Amino acid sequence: MKAGGSAGHRLVLSCQRAECCPQAHSGGAKQGRGGDPLHFLWNEEKKRKRGEAACSLWTLDASLSPDAPKQVHWCNVAYWEHRTRVGRLYTVYEPSVSIFYDLPQGTGFCLGQLSLEQRSSTVQRTRGKIGYGILLSKEPDGVWAYNRSHHPIFVNSPTLDVPNSRTLVVRKVMPGYSIKVFDYERSGLLRHNPDTPLDGPFDPNSVRISFAKGWGPCYSRQFITSCPCWLEILLNNHR
Repeated sequence: MKAGGSAGHRLVLSCQRAECCPQAHSGGAKQGRGGDPLHFLWNEEKKRKRGEAACSLWTLDASLSPDAPKQVHWCNVAYWEHRTRVGRLYTVYEPSVSIFYDLPQGTGFCLGQLSLEQRSSTVQRTRGKIGYGILLSKEPDGVWAYNRSHHPIFVNSPTLDVPNSRTLVVRKVMPGYSIKVFDYERSGLLRHNPDTPLDGPFDPNSVRISFAKGWGPCYSRQFITSCPCWLEILLNNHR
């Protein structure tokens, strides 16, 4: 077992064994430098406000110069319920974005506003567990997700998988903890590794996050399309 961390973040332990089950992670977490979740949220809120202010000023300056480059998004977010995508792609330009069902204040991608004619009781119950959801943040070393809900989230991405293995790795992240869902350095190494085994279609810049329900070898749900509510983070890396 080993843990990775960054200042101001709290990261769930990463188990390197492909056969590990999520129960092994239920109590194993390590606090990085930077204090408790409230301290983390306060720092993230300051960063978000600074980012919004910088973006506003940048947009104003850009409007005065016809030759200025347009702001480029760093990811798109798709919300799914089982096999059905609900709503449009949400494009993210700011360094961080909140994805939530119900948030007292703030802005971001509100899943509670996305309507669908017919929803199963399972989907409705799971949507009720999203709550404050997650904070997705683009950092110099990669993309981080902070779990702000009262229920675990489950994450899979190309940079979390075990190298040269066909076994799907799904990380369980408890409430109040964060995880680097995408590592830029490791992604670069994977792009230059032609020996990586692939089963079917594969997107090296896609991260999948399920709310409250896990999937994979240790669960009855083998595929994320069996999860009631999940996100697909489409990173704008070399697309």
